[in-house]
Amino acid sequence: MEATSSPSRTNSNNTAFSLFSRGWKEVRDSADADLQLMRARANSFKNLANSFDREIENFFNTTSIASFSVPTPLKSSTSPKEIDFVKKLQPKISEIRRVYSAPEISKKVLEKWGPRAKSGIDLSAIRNATVAEGEDEERGGLVGFDRRRKVGFREFWGEGKEEGGGQFGEWEPILALKRRLKEFEKKSEFGEIFGGFKNSEFVEKLKSSLKTFRKESQDSKEVQPLDVTELLAYLVRQSEPFLDQIGVRKDVCDKIVGGLCRKHKNQFLLPSLSSGKSTLLDENANDELDLRIASVLQSTGHCYDGGFWTDLSKHHPSDGKRHVAIVTTASLPWMTGTAVNPLFRAAYLAKSERQNVTLLVPWLCKSEQELVYPNNLTFTSPEEQENYIRNWLEERVGFKADFKISFYPGKFSKERRSIIPAGDTSQFVPSKDADIAILEEPEHLNWYHHGKRWTDKFNHVVGVVHTNYLEYIKREKNGALQAFLVKHINNLVTRAYCHKVLRLSAATQDLPKSVICNVHGVNPKFLKIGEKVAAERELGQQAFSKGAYFLGKMVWAKGYKELIDLLAKHKNELDGFKLDVFGNGEDANEVQNTVKRLDLNLNFLKGRDHADDSLHGYKVFINPSISDVLCTATAEALAMGKFVVCADHPSNEYFRSFPNCLTYKTSEDFVARVKEALANEPQPLTPDQRYNLSWEAATQRFMQYSELDKILDSENDVVNLSKSNGKSISKAVSMPNLSEMVDGGLAFAHYCLTGNEFLRLCTGAIPGTRDYDKQHCKDLHLLPPQVENPIYGW
Repeated sequence: MEATSSPSRTNSNNTAFSLFSRGWKEVRDSADADLQLMRARANSFKNLANSFDREIENFFNTTSIASFSVPTPLKSSTSPKEIDFVKKLQPKISEIRRVYSAPEISKKVLEKWGPRAKSGIDLSAIRNATVAEGEDEERGGLVGFDRRRKVGFREFWGEGKEEGGGQFGEWEPILALKRRLKEFEKKSEFGEIFGGFKNSEFVEKLKSSLKTFRKESQDSKEVQPLDVTELLAYLVRQSEPFLDQIGVRKDVCDKIVGGLCRKHKNQFLLPSLSSGKSTLLDENANDELDLRIASVLQSTGHCYDGGFWTDLSKHHPSDGKRHVAIVTTASLPWMTGTAVNPLFRAAYLAKSERQNVTLLVPWLCKSEQELVYPNNLTFTSPEEQENYIRNWLEERVGFKADFKISFYPGKFSKERRSIIPAGDTSQFVPSKDADIAILEEPEHLNWYHHGKRWTDKFNHVVGVVHTNYLEYIKREKNGALQAFLVKHINNLVTRAYCHKVLRLSAATQDLPKSVICNVHGVNPKFLKIGEKVAAERELGQQAFSKGAYFLGKMVWAKGYKELIDLLAKHKNELDGFKLDVFGNGEDANEVQNTVKRLDLNLNFLKGRDHADDSLHGYKVFINPSISDVLCTATAEALAMGKFVVCADHPSNEYFRSFPNCLTYKTSEDFVARVKEALANEPQPLTPDQRYNLSWEAATQRFMQYSELDKILDSENDVVNLSKSNGKSISKAVSMPNLSEMVDGGLAFAHYCLTGNEFLRLCTGAIPGTRDYDKQHCKDLHLLPPQVENPIYGW
């Protein structure tokens, strides 16, 4: 047993000795590192002193050279006082160098800024062995470093104190230097030599160099905190969307903000380091208030990264190319505006190659495809439908569009004749591509949206309003009440889920954050038809051999009611007038029966593509609809060089600039415009008019009004409000925004309400659309919703 235990004791002793040695080695290494860091900090301070030394020498050298390079006529008039001044100052350089190089500085720096040991062992003995204890410098030396506080540059230069006053008196060489500079400024005659300047060039350079030592303190000393009046002005401006909902107009809010700002306009100043003075901000009160708040935030170092509802895990493009996701509510072969126009938008945005583009369209199960798509056309897989879409597009644009097409689950509502998303549509855009979102019909997409907030997942969200839903709803039973509810729901979802909203015309609902701009173009095929017609007319050929026609989906809301009323009222005045009508729809039988009962001269034909050869010979396109937002068929008819007779309505405002567009206000005007169009020939379109109808121009307008051009040109989504000496004050997510907090609260409330199946059914949702069903899982190869969104997940 003793023989066995003896090696064990030996091993134990060796282990203990190795642990002790290793611990001592770690302590020694830590102490060495601390000493090196202290020496480095002391050396950095000495380097700062040497830098100041070199600056003064450079100024003196520059001055000496300038004094000896004065032209001959001026040399004779130069006073010897300047040369004496330089000679008296130069000995101070050696004194500055001597004091800065003194070893006491290193002692004080090590005492003040030496780091604490990290090993937990008292290293005071090692420090005392390296640096001896010293006493504070006398008044003639460098100011001492108190152990309890740092000495700022303002105290170092004695700003705001009498010379020699206070606990830390000014350094004697600096006092002497400042006194001599003041004397020299009073007695200097260089102003007369160099054309009337008050001070010589080298004095100004020396003074500006000395100011650099005070730059850090000057940056923050002049920014005053916000007072109550400024906070009230900011509160009013951030509450503008809410005040607008209760009837307080924006111009009234601007006047209130302007009045509050004018009372404190003298406080809206920012420091200008280059001139040492304050500069007045822009006259606009909102910009002044933004700058004021941004300056206060910057001076305090505050950085606000979001609100109660903000998701900070947003996409940050790292490949140098932005990503645009276009989400729409319909898809080909359904020939509706929300299927065709987003498709062209995706193609022309991708054509610029400035960004990657994804088009997200709804996928319908086969049983619902039969109800929606014309000619019993159905698809068995998303890939098959994608091929159909791409072939249709390339035939019309004439180039291969490089963008991605994805599908999300959708269900068709027979009552609304529209497709409703099933589940969270935003989840079908990968997080790596969630950069910029374009929501075609944002109110439609978000009525029953129960998922991630678009503005949380995407950096910038633009909504494009296609449809005047209030006009359609008013025609239904209890339409006034339904329109009232839908109006406020549309306000809520667009405000909560969009950063910017584009309305195609003033015929749409006035939504928050919205501007009016036609961002749609026409199929290039129609422009080519118009060019062909113009060429035939130049050759003296008859381009139009037929009269008037109307084309549109055969439902009462698409203008059929207005058309029948006009023709029935002026049946005698339009005796002999024949109108061909092309269209299919749910109300076809009822419309045709009404026409037969009134004995109107209308010829009903099967619906077809507006670019069909059988329609080229018509000269006049009649469109009495007032439910459209921006009728695509009207733009196509103008592009083909035809006359268009349409109502004087906000939906047709964009087309009034075209000479072939004839608008009417009354039924009598309608008769006059029809006769005028039939009796004359339309004017050929000019190159500018053709361009304004094209998708190239529409894409340019879209980039401008949606602010995508600014976003794509900037690496960071920050709006620079002011710049001073290369230093910018910016307004972005770094500023708390009351409006964003309210929007987030509305989005959260909407999320809670749409999560309740009973409330969804009460508001007209399709049963089972909160999540997609098994058939969608099979068609789109998706995991079941219970796996994607487990019950314990929020």
